[in-house]
Amino acid sequence: MGNIVTFLTACISLLFVASTTAPAAADDLTERGAYLVNTVMACGNCHTPMGPQGPDMSRALSGGLEFDTPGFHVTASNLTPHDTGLGSWSDEEIKRALVEGRRPDGSALAPIMPTSFYKVLTPRDLDAIVAYLRTLPPVDRKVPAPEYAGDPPPAFPGAEAPIAEEDQGADPVRKGFYLVTIAHCMECHTDWEADGPPAIGAGGRPLPGPWGVSISANITNDPHAGLGEWTDEEIVRAVTAGVSRDGRALLPPMGYPFYAGISPDDLAAMVAYLRTVPSTH
Repeated sequence: MGNIVTFLTACISLLFVASTTAPAAADDLTERGAYLVNTVMACGNCHTPMGPQGPDMSRALSGGLEFDTPGFHVTASNLTPHDTGLGSWSDEEIKRALVEGRRPDGSALAPIMPTSFYKVLTPRDLDAIVAYLRTLPPVDRKVPAPEYAGDPPPAFPGAEAPIAEEDQGADPVRKGFYLVTIAHCMECHTDWEADGPPAIGAGGRPLPGPWGVSISANITNDPHAGLGEWTDEEIVRAVTAGVSRDGRALLPPMGYPFYAGISPDDLAAMVAYLRTVPSTH
């Protein structure tokens, strides 16, 4: 398991460097999109295929994990600009899939796609994501058709509409909410199937995969069950290096190899927001 995690970390680092060390004349919008896709939003955590030694970075974002649940059976889509991916999609169709959870034909994406968190994306960041996806090397990889029928899930509380651009810099807590939301942290760190109203950020959700079954941690400000007594540095280490306060290695699907590329300022904002999540245990 340690070798796989080390390999994954190295591969993600290479992908991030390759996608962000562009010539000086590179378009700022594309660079912003590369940053969002490859770090904060961790799109490759689902959309990059896995080989016998870990993620196959030669086919990055060309379709990845298979999700087989009682409600749907889907494989993460090919996001490259090949005809088997997004090559025939318009910019507006890609944006609609991100924020409305609808394909060009109107059918809904399965709820494993965190559309409910992406409604908060600013128009500029949506443009940036699309601009970056257009620059990916096209990969011929057709994934199986989804087996799902239903409606997209409702928006995550507070993420019903795009955040104002000025909120990105004026208030670190508001900026942190934006980043934690598009990183869809609460997708895993909330047990949505528990009885009663979901306890946002309280963890406890079983997350099965090749690693076995990991249980998401409590990331509320609770002093005992959550992050209340953690230092800022300990939270950042968990997010970016996958190491808990007590030194334990965090299991997948925690996307720390992607989050390792998040800027220090953005990490500080994310911590500032997490400090405000109501204590729940």
